[in-house]
Amino acid sequence: MTSDTTVTQKIELPTREDETWWRQAAVYQIYPRSFADLNGDGIGDLRGIASRVPYLAELGIDAVWLSPFYPSALADGGYDVADYRDVDSRIGTLDDFDELVDALHAANIRVVVDIVPNHSSDQHAWFQAALAAGRGSAERARYIFREGGGERGELPPSDWESMFGGSAWTRVADGQWYLHTFATEQPDFNWDNREVRDDFLTTLRFWADRGVDGFRVDVAHLLVKDLPETLPSRMELDAMDAASGSHPLMDRDEVHDVYAEWRALFDTYDPPRTAVAEAHVSTPERRARYASALGLGQAFNFDLMGADFDAAQFRAIVTENLAQADLTGSSSTWVFSNHDATRHATRYGLPPARGTGQKAGTAWMLAGAPAGEIDLAGGVRRARAATMFLLGLPGSAYLYQGEELGLHEVGVIPGSRRQDPAYLRCADTGAWSFDGLGRDGCRVPLPWRSEGASFGFGPGESHLPQPAWFAQYSVEAEDADPDSTLNLYRHALALRHRLQSAEHLEWIETAARDVLHYRRPNGWEIVTNFGADAVALPSGRIVLATGPVTDTLPGETTVWLAP
Repeated sequence: MTSDTTVTQKIELPTREDETWWRQAAVYQIYPRSFADLNGDGIGDLRGIASRVPYLAELGIDAVWLSPFYPSALADGGYDVADYRDVDSRIGTLDDFDELVDALHAANIRVVVDIVPNHSSDQHAWFQAALAAGRGSAERARYIFREGGGERGELPPSDWESMFGGSAWTRVADGQWYLHTFATEQPDFNWDNREVRDDFLTTLRFWADRGVDGFRVDVAHLLVKDLPETLPSRMELDAMDAASGSHPLMDRDEVHDVYAEWRALFDTYDPPRTAVAEAHVSTPERRARYASALGLGQAFNFDLMGADFDAAQFRAIVTENLAQADLTGSSSTWVFSNHDATRHATRYGLPPARGTGQKAGTAWMLAGAPAGEIDLAGGVRRARAATMFLLGLPGSAYLYQGEELGLHEVGVIPGSRRQDPAYLRCADTGAWSFDGLGRDGCRVPLPWRSEGASFGFGPGESHLPQPAWFAQYSVEAEDADPDSTLNLYRHALALRHRLQSAEHLEWIETAARDVLHYRRPNGWEIVTNFGADAVALPSGRIVLATGPVTDTLPGETTVWLAP
């Protein structure tokens, strides 16, 4: 947000007839530090991504979403941003970014970037100025500072806990405290401050002018807060109605005033820039407000990430979300894996989570655990079937790097090599910590080759250790196998452009409770057997199958049928 670097000339985007490309797009998330390392320092970089554009084009995606690549002390994997209008020198330069955008656009792949508006890094120039300026200053008014409790202000202003464990307040040298919903190094902005709002508009314009097609908005529901002089306790907060729009800390109605301003800015571009909200809210109706055409236009639904591999759960989730999309005029979003979640190949290799006392969809035993604790082959088989079910749905599909290889979560990482504050700060406290092991396991750099110091990720060792079993999941190995998960994704994504039509579907009832069968308006049909036993295969021309199919549909298998 403080870089003096500017764009001197607006970049002209390739002409596109369809301004609603995002409604049924396949968007591939790249975690830049773990995708491809061209300069050999162990950290992925923008030039490494550019070197893999042919791979992305062959995969058949419509857009790339880049997780944060901004200057950062990496207190939270890049989500602690020190400068919103520059590139981390370990990842590249603004020139590298421009070249990457040009290369992706030349391959007809759009570019979505992460924007992190709830908080900055404590290394951000604004926060450093706030520390120097002291109480009552305009600099401190950009963040949320409070006096402490106790006789000398030695106690935090409230008993709130951060998402990464410990107090949500940190004391500074002059005795005041600042709020951080996440790590200590991530102070929350004060979105009641007009200067904060205006500077983010400048940031959005900066990247849109460089050719960015859209934005993924991190924790979009947290920005606006209403903190009374006497702060409620954590128990009082927990008792408040999170669906009322008046909760002090989250999903307040006023946050949509911010996004209305963003939408006005996005619509000054031709084509209009897109946005998708990460909004963890209490009801589909609350989520729909973020997906409004007057706001961000689209919002993630993470419902399938919390579901077992179960026909009834999948049908209920799809039905509800399509109904919500129809009401809002937005499009549905479907996702199984991302940088914050245990990979779904691993989740599906574990016992069902519903009714076990475990958080739904989590992995309390991970790939790399002792033999017998996880069904590795079954997890990949179910993941293939579930993803092909998803790719047939109307709406946009968000894919996470490596899932096209059928990668499992890396469960065994030495504590000395782990980087995620969700693990580092919570392991000793028992606090919620992303399945107990943090998020490093899904952020391990990709295997491109079956041999080498980092399996082709770079010329040397990678910043997170890769297990030996990565060799069998490498791009090199799967490229040569016509039945690999990689080639299945390529085939499905190529067919998907022909499958997509009007954004609805018709459920076709079946005699088997474990089978879901739906038809798209153009006549294409998708059938998934979630059970273990084979069932009768509906008539039709099979154009895709996730496993061997004869005259019956085996268990844990999806087929696509063309008219």
